[in-house]
Amino acid sequence: MNPTPTLERLRFNMIEQQIRPWDVLDLDILDLLATIHREDYVPEAHRTLSFFDMELPLLDGSVPGEIMLSPKVEARMLHDLKVQKHESVLEIGTGSGFMAALLGARAAQVLSLEINPVLAASAAETLRRNGVSNVEVRHADGAVPLPSGPSFDVIVLSGSVARIPQNLLGSLKVGGRLAAIVGEEPMMRAHFVTRSSESKWDTVQPWDTVAPRLLNFPEPSRFSF
Repeated sequence: MNPTPTLERLRFNMIEQQIRPWDVLDLDILDLLATIHREDYVPEAHRTLSFFDMELPLLDGSVPGEIMLSPKVEARMLHDLKVQKHESVLEIGTGSGFMAALLGARAAQVLSLEINPVLAASAAETLRRNGVSNVEVRHADGAVPLPSGPSFDVIVLSGSVARIPQNLLGSLKVGGRLAAIVGEEPMMRAHFVTRSSESKWDTVQPWDTVAPRLLNFPEPSRFSF
């Protein structure tokens, strides 16, 4: 009988068999995924599934869309954003806090907004317990513009939207990047938007995936005139 795989072996397999084949080749990011332990952010009931290529439900699974994205999607978004150590990040959809921890390891500071108060409190405690000090988790609706109107170097939507809200594009600094999964099931595409000037934004759509909706973001009209 083969011995039960160790967590480190499962982590190694996740990186080499799921994440690297998805064109995540930056060694610093691969090292980060080996260092920040995904299982520490997974609900206890699903801890054994931490390294599988799948979305994981958060809380009791009773709220649609409250999930952890699959490891390869989180890794590829982080890879393609090219977050730098001096940058500020806004994340919408904290979830478990794992993506916020990855972003915090790459950036100067992260503000992560979570609409579900239970998830917000849980993620904040998990991040604190794991020594992440440059991430602020705030219970807030990410679809509502921040009242003070701050700008960010990087904005990440950890879930899908039908279209990217204009207020988020306006919250990017010049040179800043936004990542979102945009579209309708069964076909969605990752959008990476760079603000190249005060009045110009450039978009690339390099890969396909599907993710649950973020709450309260506008859906496209079902009617056309």
